[in-house]
Amino acid sequence: MINWVKSSQPRKQRKALYNAPLHKRQKLMVAPLSKELQKQYGIKRLPVRKGDTVLIVRGDFKGVKGKVIRVDLKRYRIYVEGATLRKANGEVVYYPIHPSKVVIVDLDLSDPRRREMIERIRKAREEFLRKLQEAKQKAREVIVIGEQSQEKK
Repeated sequence: MINWVKSSQPRKQRKALYNAPLHKRQKLMVAPLSKELQKQYGIKRLPVRKGDTVLIVRGDFKGVKGKVIRVDLKRYRIYVEGATLRKANGEVVYYPIHPSKVVIVDLDLSDPRRREMIERIRKAREEFLRKLQEAKQKAREVIVIGEQSQEKK
């Protein structure tokens, strides 16, 4: 989960998560995009931001669709418009939801930097898939050449 910790010990992973600085916490606040958005933008996941519309897919509020009201980096939670609880005194409060339990169905693209980030991630993913395809092709060639040399013997 956190690739900037060398140890695989759970206690050290947890410690890194609890003590992570805010700029690294932001990268952990990712949620998958809906299938339509994945096809449209060519990427699978993005960090959740205030203003995005999400669909909750797990928990008591499963099926609720709403805008993200607040992103809490300290607690690794987001607050969605439709997911509310009523306290004993009658006050309505938003229920904290982990970003992995939602799917982004509409992006807030008012920030030009976010558009640049989406483009950068898409290009990196295309490059990775291209290199993977080339590696598979080379592996097939090696197997075919290996079979031919065995046939000659």
